[in-house]
Amino acid sequence: MAPRSRLAGLLAVGAVLLSGCNAAANSPGGDGGGNGPSLVLVTPNPVGVNDFLRLAVKGVEDAAKEHDGSQKVYQSTDPASLQQNVAAAVRDAPDVIVAVGFNFADVLAQQAEQHPDQQFLFVDSCTAKPYPNVTCAVFREYEGVYLAGAEAGLLSRSGKVGAVVALDTPQFHRYSDPFGQGARKVKPATTLSPLFIGGSNPFNDPGRAKELAATLAGQGVDYVMGAASASGNLGVFEAAKEHGIFAFGVDANQCPASPGQVVDNVIKRTDVVISDGVSAILDGKKGKARSYGVEEEGISLTGLQPGVESSKCLIADHPDVLEQVAKLRDDITAGTITIDDPAQA
Repeated sequence: MAPRSRLAGLLAVGAVLLSGCNAAANSPGGDGGGNGPSLVLVTPNPVGVNDFLRLAVKGVEDAAKEHDGSQKVYQSTDPASLQQNVAAAVRDAPDVIVAVGFNFADVLAQQAEQHPDQQFLFVDSCTAKPYPNVTCAVFREYEGVYLAGAEAGLLSRSGKVGAVVALDTPQFHRYSDPFGQGARKVKPATTLSPLFIGGSNPFNDPGRAKELAATLAGQGVDYVMGAASASGNLGVFEAAKEHGIFAFGVDANQCPASPGQVVDNVIKRTDVVISDGVSAILDGKKGKARSYGVEEEGISLTGLQPGVESSKCLIADHPDVLEQVAKLRDDITAGTITIDDPAQA
């Protein structure tokens, strides 16, 4: 290798190592310091006040505590740092690397193939090709969306509910179709109007999300499921406030973002899923897809969780509605209500 090329290579490796070290240094929580297994979590974005990612951190901390192990968190800021952090995590050679979000699909596939002895827990998505060292933990979001739809059906005065969803694909129909089904379960005459953001930036287009929510309001819709990522949902919430309608959030409690407009949220319990998935891998049950819905407590509503009184969600003012929705949840768990997965249709 020529001196100039060798210097460039060393600088590149140094940048990767520096990025990984900085990410870990800014991680929430400590290493844990136990003598058991080591765990590393890589997030797609800074944790900050992101409740979805904060639950992921809690899940890794809970798993480390349960197994008397240690844990570390690498927080990514962009696609480049995401890849660098996964590479840094692999160099750490922990017992389990946990990655959260579909953003990791390609890089985990690459690393899993190159490092067959490294175990990965991939949360909220899965690699296109199965790997014996990648355990996928996916959510049955449609069960929670169905319950949110039931709340909307019980609360709606117009009998019209809607959804603003990032993409018009089978996977994202999990956030629209079951919303209408849940509403019709409790009020058979209820209609659903779904709209899809699309375009070049469907997960970060609050202006378009706001426009579509306003369109639904103009059609008489009074309750809207927002599934347009955190930034997109802010547009839905703004439209709800301006037009006097009400919205539902996803993934984490979004009620504090718009008090008085957000009814409830479909919660993905990443803490439950990570703790359970890590235990499964350590017990030798690895390399398979694990599915979490209301029965496994991987999916829930803020309104069905402890502390709803302080959640700033409007559903807290409707205990009668929560009682009916809790019964539907129990029916799903018991198998007396079965909800089809739109992604498998």
